[in-house]
Amino acid sequence: MKICITSTGPSLDSEVDPRFGRCRYFIFADSEGLAFEPVENPNIGASGGAGIQSAQLVANKGANLLITGQVGPNAYTTLQAAGIKIVTGVTGRVEDVLERWKKGDFSTFTQGPTVQAHAGMRGGGLGRGMGRGMQSRASAPSSPASGESVATEIAQLREQAKELRGKLDQITQKIETLEKAKK
Repeated sequence: MKICITSTGPSLDSEVDPRFGRCRYFIFADSEGLAFEPVENPNIGASGGAGIQSAQLVANKGANLLITGQVGPNAYTTLQAAGIKIVTGVTGRVEDVLERWKKGDFSTFTQGPTVQAHAGMRGGGLGRGMGRGMQSRASAPSSPASGESVATEIAQLREQAKELRGKLDQITQKIETLEKAKK
């Protein structure tokens, strides 16, 4: 079994990173041996969709199990669609966590997201616009990359549609507010 553990660094001595989508590293390890591969998370600074993109990375690397601190709804849906089991609420050194897995300490899998969407975002704008600018992060749907499943693409498209509906609601509310102020 191939295990992925979110990590604050590239070694087995590193601590489990409590964030999934914006963790610093992923440690991919074989549950039977001592072989492991650290992968720096390219999505740590993503402006959006870090959970989904990180879940795709984990799936593309062939992981069967994810061990982490927290997982958001977008990442959870994508991981589930890829058939990856999830264990959350884990802390400690990566090496110790692997040993605990081998001993059977983690007997239950996570049944849903453990944080709200965008929980891993740091900071935010300091302006007065409340983040409701007209920029659009949505892009035309793309074909699945090699190794990506159709289920993963469906999960992505559903999330993108949800984000667009939310943006549309915000725009509609702003229009109504401006029209009332104009009268």
